[in-house]
Amino acid sequence: MSLLRTVLTEGDVRLEPLEPHHIEPLRAACARDADIWEIYPFSMLGEHFETAMEQFHGTTDWVRFAVMHHGELVGMTCYIHPDERNHTVEIGGTYIQPSARGPAGVNTSMKRLMIDHAFACGYTRIEFRVDARNLRSRAAVLKLGATHEGILRKNRITWTGHIRDTYVFGLLKDEWPSPRG
Repeated sequence: MSLLRTVLTEGDVRLEPLEPHHIEPLRAACARDADIWEIYPFSMLGEHFETAMEQFHGTTDWVRFAVMHHGELVGMTCYIHPDERNHTVEIGGTYIQPSARGPAGVNTSMKRLMIDHAFACGYTRIEFRVDARNLRSRAAVLKLGATHEGILRKNRITWTGHIRDTYVFGLLKDEWPSPRG
């Protein structure tokens, strides 16, 4: 798992292991889209931010990154439950503020960096789990070349009390092009 925790850079996108100096800029980034937190399993908005940070610190099998774009913190993303024995890891826990979405290409660059790095570290399968309501994330994962493998029906209760269905996507190393030079 420690191999996953490193700085990753592509163009104007830089992923830095989340450190204490990232916390306040992350709080500000999370506040830039109050509506999106309704479809997340947890909230990082307002008074919920501290609770989320405490829960993150209590979880030892996540590798968290601050997402930087042009030197500004614009969100976060994570490797979740890296399983070295079975060579699988999930990529998720991703939030990107509105100004860095879409044409900015931050999500695509960030995911390519994480996928390339995970495969270089010996992982052979990457999973993505997305709330059924999150159409934008589902489309982005498919655009990366992942395969929709199924739906976990009513498998998670979100912070709002919503019982969500979760779309599961998988990407295998032999389905992914070689890392960019």
